[in-house]
Amino acid sequence: MDDQSVWDKIVEGDVDALRILHDKYYSQMWLWASKYTRNESLAEELVSDCFIKLWDHRQNIIIEKSLKSYLFLMLRNQIVSQSRKSKHEIVIGSDKLPDLPDELTINNQDFYAGLYAAIHKIPEQRRKILELAVFESLSYKEIAAQLGISVNTVKTQMGRAYQFLKEELDPKNFLLFHFFLKKKNSEFPVDL
Repeated sequence: MDDQSVWDKIVEGDVDALRILHDKYYSQMWLWASKYTRNESLAEELVSDCFIKLWDHRQNIIIEKSLKSYLFLMLRNQIVSQSRKSKHEIVIGSDKLPDLPDELTINNQDFYAGLYAAIHKIPEQRRKILELAVFESLSYKEIAAQLGISVNTVKTQMGRAYQFLKEELDPKNFLLFHFFLKKKNSEFPVDL
């Protein structure tokens, strides 16, 4: 169902349509808000507030561009409003408030949301090893030392994590993830 059809149903009061919209954009919005708030629970609250406001004011809202753009505009306004209310909760200064994302940025958020969801399906210890390698650029030896495990265990767990992501992600998204990793750290032996 396209966004316009979903929006029409929301305006009519269809809660299931709101759930569809929420499921479609929540992760993208949460990642974008987290980037600016640097606080996962605050980002979650701001995104949830957007969906609540959308529902509460659905009869008075006119969507001019796209529903997706409108949601991100609402979220940006929530971030600005929150930064004015409590400057200590949001790390960014008012001169660095987020611009409204364009379609490319939103589509990139979709990729990262899918990747984030897939990574969080990986068992905790394996996920921790993957995150240390990918996001903190630690070598296998450094990861082994930090976690008190052998280098071979790290290699095995990384291989299993990659295999899981390869099966879980859309093939083109896995390739994007793979190339991202190759740029960050040439140590990762990943077989495609």
